[in-house]
Amino acid sequence: MRVLTGIQPSGALHIGNYFGAIKQMIDLQDTSDLFIFIPNYHALTSLKDPQALKTNTIDAAINFLALGVDPQKSTFYVQSDVKEVLELYWILSGYTPMGLLERAHSYKDKVAKGIPANHSLFSYPVLMAADILLYDADIVPVGKDQIQHVEIARDIAVKFNNEFGDILTLPEFRIDDKVATVPGLDGAKMSKSYGNTIEIFCDEKQLKKTVGKIVTDSTPMEEPKDFTTCNVYALCRLFLDEQGEQALQARYQKGGEGYGHFKMYLKELIWDYFAEAREKRAYYLEHKDEVRDILHYGAQKARVIAQEKIEKIQDIVGIIR
Repeated sequence: MRVLTGIQPSGALHIGNYFGAIKQMIDLQDTSDLFIFIPNYHALTSLKDPQALKTNTIDAAINFLALGVDPQKSTFYVQSDVKEVLELYWILSGYTPMGLLERAHSYKDKVAKGIPANHSLFSYPVLMAADILLYDADIVPVGKDQIQHVEIARDIAVKFNNEFGDILTLPEFRIDDKVATVPGLDGAKMSKSYGNTIEIFCDEKQLKKTVGKIVTDSTPMEEPKDFTTCNVYALCRLFLDEQGEQALQARYQKGGEGYGHFKMYLKELIWDYFAEAREKRAYYLEHKDEVRDILHYGAQKARVIAQEKIEKIQDIVGIIR
């Protein structure tokens, strides 16, 4: 089973990124043929600062490696290092109905948030389809907001296959219902665009300050509290097993603790959970040449598959070589 996934190089990672996608990547390394890429072409739809994009790309690679991506177990690369994806993007564009893209929620949402409408933003799902279909990915782990893009990739693949036969693998999306949508400080989905994130690699003082901003109700300290509606509890449970969840629920129901106590508990959970990742990240920040070598190695592995696939598609559609 081949699995493909990636996260844009859009700056500091937060725990929503981790539990919404990265943890799934790490868990899949031992059980699947895993492709992990940094989609820097996609990032161009919203990031126009060249130096920031370069820096963010390397930082993203460092963060992935720190969090557990193993380049020996997976194919780990930067999107732009495999140029075949752009050729497939263009070919697939000829089999993508305009109505399919006009119905894309992501495009409408981003324009509504003030991101200028342009062709790259509009055709983003076609490039994502190329990312997936170039490698015959069977499974694409995504958050709920990306399900439609995988469905669009399937629709495009069906159109292409109807024309030329069984050429492209139809991908399936996969989500973890428990953590697909991670709440932010205000209870809405954790997102940089909402300014409600908890960064993974901030220092301990900043982490404490950020967690302290989580919105809670005004239930007095001595009274029992409803954990089912509490943003702090919703975040704590991401780090807990069933026994840990039950113990925390009992603390909520007993009363005698204020939300400040639960926020401090959450801060400790986060700090301890990512302790090893912080050490690895510090190492890679001092060894960026090693990071670049890892990405180059991953791109070489990816291109072997990409070249074989694109040559087959070139022949089918009539591109001479």
